Amino acid sequence: MIDFDELLAVAYKRERMQSRRLARGAAISEHAALYRTLTKAAAGETVQALVDARRATQRKDEAARRQREMRRAERSIAAQVREPECVAGAWRAWFDGSALPNPGRLGIGGVLVGPCGRTVEISAACGHGDSSVAEYRALIAVLEAALRERAQGIVIHGDSRVVIDDVNAAEASGIRALAAHAHQARALLAQLGDARIQWLPRARNQRADALSRAALERPPAAGAAA
Repeated sequence: MIDFDELLAVAYKRERMQSRRLARGAAISEHAALYRTLTKAAAGETVQALVDARRATQRKDEAARRQREMRRAERSIAAQVREPECVAGAWRAWFDGSALPNPGRLGIGGVLVGPCGRTVEISAACGHGDSSVAEYRALIAVLEAALRERAQGIVIHGDSRVVIDDVNAAEASGIRALAAHAHQARALLAQLGDARIQWLPRARNQRADALSRAALERPPAAGAAA
């Protein structure tokens, strides 16, 4: 029998409700009840075929959703970087990290925007870990890019309160498991000088989020470290 979690992932809301009623009425497990419900929904096909078809539809819908988010994020970034003239020191950046699953493969995304609209984008897979490690690695990648661009007066935005609070905390009071990442980020910030890290809502960090997720959608490079 197909795993219960796999069945739940493709079952519609009404099917989950029906299976729960069936489980209570027939005194069987929720797993068995959901399997029966989906067998009926399959209408002569196998349950596995139903699961595969719905998974394919979910992947298609998710890809379309991400494309819409990417387009919205691009429009948002474009609106943010429009300036009537070049303003010295007006550097901005956004970072985000993703773990799939959590912990799992890590992807990082970042956007660095210069005074005259020059934009540097970052999208890369970066090993394994949890979401906080991904966020830190994304921040570090953005800081390194800012140093290469000789950014001045930069404001860096991210939606991870854990990482932003940690990197802004005193070194001795930070999260022990993230200490090495925090130390590296603080060293880069010190080299930049006039740099600030600010939290913003996830909805306003869509471009960096989309870049981090796009990195996980690309197949791993041959010989990449696990």
